[in-house]
Amino acid sequence: MRFSKKSEYALRAMTELTQEFGHGLVQRKSLAERQNIPLGFLEMILLSLKNAGLIGSRRGAHGGVFLIKSPREVTLGQIIRLLDGPLAPIACVSQTAYQKCRDCPHAATKTCPIQRIMLDVRNAIASVLDHYTLEDFVFPQKGGALLNLKTPPVSGATQKKKKSSDSQF
Repeated sequence: MRFSKKSEYALRAMTELTQEFGHGLVQRKSLAERQNIPLGFLEMILLSLKNAGLIGSRRGAHGGVFLIKSPREVTLGQIIRLLDGPLAPIACVSQTAYQKCRDCPHAATKTCPIQRIMLDVRNAIASVLDHYTLEDFVFPQKGGALLNLKTPPVSGATQKKKKSSDSQF
């Protein structure tokens, strides 16, 4: 799975806003320059983050943007979902934007091999991105979450496949 430039730029911007949390405003233009983000694109991203209630802004010569929520309260998953949509690689395994497959021959059955594996993919991605907060991302030494992340559980289907492939060697 590949995230958009929008999400990448949002994470860069939120990283800097996390470092400045509680210290005042960050001017948009200097944020764009330091993070090497086109200003127009950054403005669009900041508006999405503001509409979601993650950042605030103040106009004027001494204006800028700032985090509203504590960096402990914002996960990377929230930011990426906001800008890129669901984390699921296919719509029939999404928890936030589920859509039934229309053209899949397995849609009417309970055992779709594609869905079963893609659910594992979705759960693994969500497990990681929903585990990390902005604080973990920027200051791993504070919470240590980056060092202590456990591997997400593997579904029974994937475990069976691993066992059978291990026995072949």
